[in-house]
Amino acid sequence: MLLFGRKKKKDTGLWGEEQAERLLRSKGYRILGRRVRLSARDEIDIVARDDETLVFVEVKTRRTEDFGRPLAAVDREKRRSLSRAAVRYLQRLKYPDVCFRFDVVEVVGRVDDAKPCLRHVENAFALGKKYRLP
Repeated sequence: MLLFGRKKKKDTGLWGEEQAERLLRSKGYRILGRRVRLSARDEIDIVARDDETLVFVEVKTRRTEDFGRPLAAVDREKRRSLSRAAVRYLQRLKYPDVCFRFDVVEVVGRVDDAKPCLRHVENAFALGKKYRLP
């Protein structure tokens, strides 16, 4: 796509989510949604199923590893935000009898990299104590 005579660069976050989705699919996950917006401030990067487990995935994309590890970027405030979003997602489904967990996928590389470095952290953190399900 041309924008004012130059090629428009692909969004790094979107590219990272595509890489994460590809990784999860290769592991047998079924992708239910990407960039699932639940309110003005609550979004889940990827919602997937791993057998019978519902998985809420946070994708962290970086050009290099100089900016720390993926779990360092999922601080207390981010965990609270993801917990709130997950509860809202489950509310919309009328609280199905399902196990769920939070995963983090780290994507290190640039949009034009043929093989970015991908790391998948399963069960990265628990639902925030403030958020309880019925």
